[in-house]
Amino acid sequence: MLRRRLSPLARMSLHVAHACADGLPQLRLVFASRHGELNRTMEMLRQLAHGEPLSPTAFSLSVHNTAAGIFSILRQDRSPATAIAAGDETLGCALLEACCQLEADPDLPVLVVYGDEPLPEAYRGYATGPDPHHAVAVLLAPHAGRSVEFEVSASGREAPSPEPQSLAFLPGLTAGREGRWTGTQRTWTWR
Repeated sequence: MLRRRLSPLARMSLHVAHACADGLPQLRLVFASRHGELNRTMEMLRQLAHGEPLSPTAFSLSVHNTAAGIFSILRQDRSPATAIAAGDETLGCALLEACCQLEADPDLPVLVVYGDEPLPEAYRGYATGPDPHHAVAVLLAPHAGRSVEFEVSASGREAPSPEPQSLAFLPGLTAGREGRWTGTQRTWTWR
């Protein structure tokens, strides 16, 4: 019944989170999304505009940390969870947060989950580039099989990258090669 109530964004995020955390009894969570549950929020605003009552369930599933809370409940894991939204640099900021958490306590892995979906029709004119349905999960743990190093600098005069940061990061991570992405404020390089 819960699956029916979840948005496509929450289902995608929970799917990759579960696949990445399989077999780990406890871990910290960093859930991130540039726009979060904006599609659900827009539907609730439409209902309000038409004088319709709001569903308490719909409201509880519209907050930015919906997927993090549901994931914790399903796993019965009371470990800390953080929800992040940082514009076009959301994935990078989520990874930075996870690295800081791992540095502070290397004994407990940190799962980073990023998910986003296209903007609602009313906001599509403000989109700065493609915004496909997608979700990415990365587990950070000491002595992992692969390490990634980040460098962040002011973006200067470079034009922003056309694809979302999350989609630029994934091919480099899976292939183990250097990648670069420029946002409105910073350029991120990983190797």
